[in-house]
Amino acid sequence: MAIVNLNIARRQLAPDSDELRLIKILQNGLPLVSRPYAAIAEQTGLTEARVMELINGLIHDQTIKRFGVVIRHHEAGYRANAMIVWDVPDEQLPTIPQQMLQFPFITLCYRRPRQLPEWPYNLFCMIHGHDRESVQKNLHVMITSCGWRDIPHAILFSKRRFKQRGARYISHAV
Repeated sequence: MAIVNLNIARRQLAPDSDELRLIKILQNGLPLVSRPYAAIAEQTGLTEARVMELINGLIHDQTIKRFGVVIRHHEAGYRANAMIVWDVPDEQLPTIPQQMLQFPFITLCYRRPRQLPEWPYNLFCMIHGHDRESVQKNLHVMITSCGWRDIPHAILFSKRRFKQRGARYISHAV
């Protein structure tokens, strides 16, 4: 599913505006069809060209911050999902995330402040695999090839799934 992150606080939208009708649809995600803007045009009563023009305007004024993709890993055959949490020395933080992102099995990587004394971890990365063994193998490959054996880390495998979708900014009742 494609998601759209919006920043609607940046502008006032008239209740009957084309932009508001478009945003109500976009916040549910782009349809997964060959011509998503044509499908949205049908839903809004606008032309495909007008939908694209409005979206470009919403991007230009930063009402739309970004388009993103939510992949339903389980449906794609990935049954093992693990967040790897790392206690990276502060002086290494500028370089290690870039190294991690060179590996195709890393699907996201981000920093967070440590919450000492309970939580010493400051770097998080996600690995999805068909099974736990493949996740552990990929992690081992990354640690070995980058020389990170001495960086403390923990593997947190997912136990359940939550619904994945973009945020809702405007109710359909508006």
